[in-house]
Amino acid sequence: MKTTRSELLDIIYQFYPRGVQQIQRNYVAPGDPVWEDTEEHGCLVEAANRGRAAYPTWEAMIHRMYERYRLQNESLNLFSGGIDPAYSARIWLTEETALSFHVSLLGPYYGIHLPGIPEEEPVAREVAREIEATYPGYQPIPPEIGNELVPDVDMYWSLMGKATIYVCLFSGVWTSVNP
Repeated sequence: MKTTRSELLDIIYQFYPRGVQQIQRNYVAPGDPVWEDTEEHGCLVEAANRGRAAYPTWEAMIHRMYERYRLQNESLNLFSGGIDPAYSARIWLTEETALSFHVSLLGPYYGIHLPGIPEEEPVAREVAREIEATYPGYQPIPPEIGNELVPDVDMYWSLMGKATIYVCLFSGVWTSVNP
């Protein structure tokens, strides 16, 4: 089934309010909307809570990968009360270059962020197989859609209108791949 931009934006808008900046209450006028008071933020908190509850599945998958790769789990923020929209990890391909991968907590999607080096292809294929076996029905988001900007969402990692679909569904860690 082909993923569409419209479908992904519908999911994003369930978890991120349109046009509301993520700033603290003391920086807005009384009565102005605050991001953390929105229904969408509540849905993002619920998704993170579900992610914490289902963490053993993620942990088992990455432990299988630890046997083959130098892997860094970047999902530990969930345990400190973080509201990350995905599980995230990176595999070091060289001393300085990593491939990152993410499994969204917001919908049945995953992403593999490739650094653009020859060593990435066999690892990316194996990561995709592992994700699809662990999370049946999950599908990758194509780069031509994932790299599109979400015009009216503000995030901790990106200013209003600067976040991509990838960042909204996978977190700011998406941008943390060493080229």
